[in-house]
Amino acid sequence: MHPTRRLLLGATLATAPILSARAQATWPNRPVRFVVPFPAGSSPDLTGRVVTAHLATALGQPVVVENRAGAGGNIGTDLVAKATDEHTIGLSINGPLSTAPALFPNLPYDPKRDLVAVSLLVRGPQFLVVNKDFPAMDLAGFIAHVRANPGKLAFGSVGPGSGGHLGMVDLMAMAGGLEMLHVPYRGFPDATLDLVAGRIQAMVVTTAAVMGQVRDGSIRALAVTSANRFALTPAVPTLAEQGIANATSYGWQIMVAPAATPPERIARLAAEAQRALRDPAGRQRLEAAGFEVMASTPAEAAAFLAEETERWGGMIRRLGIRMDA
Repeated sequence: MHPTRRLLLGATLATAPILSARAQATWPNRPVRFVVPFPAGSSPDLTGRVVTAHLATALGQPVVVENRAGAGGNIGTDLVAKATDEHTIGLSINGPLSTAPALFPNLPYDPKRDLVAVSLLVRGPQFLVVNKDFPAMDLAGFIAHVRANPGKLAFGSVGPGSGGHLGMVDLMAMAGGLEMLHVPYRGFPDATLDLVAGRIQAMVVTTAAVMGQVRDGSIRALAVTSANRFALTPAVPTLAEQGIANATSYGWQIMVAPAATPPERIARLAAEAQRALRDPAGRQRLEAAGFEVMASTPAEAAAFLAEETERWGGMIRRLGIRMDA
């Protein structure tokens, strides 16, 4: 090889790591898309906007929330899983990440293969809530009324396989085989409106999604799924207190990115998400809505997701639940 060419090649190889580091350092170099797989005004949307307000400042680029609702969150989660533009991230919840793989034989994405957990953002227990005119004031009364009206009453959720759907299915099974009609919605706001109006009679739903309606009395909480009574609603007993054991569960939200995202970028996003959630103003908004702020590391988020996937997958197999994709 000619000496001049050898020198040029050596210089190129020597500067490659520097150029790569610069490329990472300059990310993002254009606006970032943050996908929330539920409508504006939903509880995941609240979390997303708390996080993205901080990210925009920290990253030096606009971070635009894109609400892509539908299929219990699967549509928006699939969008993040298949993104190749290096500027798409988002958040997702129980259903699309921990239960959909066991429920849908033709799910268009694989959470383990296509996504990486950035940070467990928040979690919250779920309420069993009913319309204010529902003729029961506790869990025993709810079970008795549903049993007396098999298939005549309806419950809502944000889609097949969502935490609310499976939570109600599990509750009906543990209560001895209750029968209710399942009505899926695109998001929490629409489901809650129909519950308030009496078009559906009940939901199992994350506390943050309905805290305002519980407080103003337009719907009634009969039970909470946490291990102990929820601090914001101490008068609402747990399921365990009312005879349903081993039913502790939480709704949660995890920040996710496409699997090809470089580890150093994941670490940076996680660190900024933690800062966003520890900011007093943002934390207060989330806690007032009924969330417990988690702000985990990527490793902690991945371990939590694996545990939840195994737990809910086992329940799905035990109950023999299967959905069409």
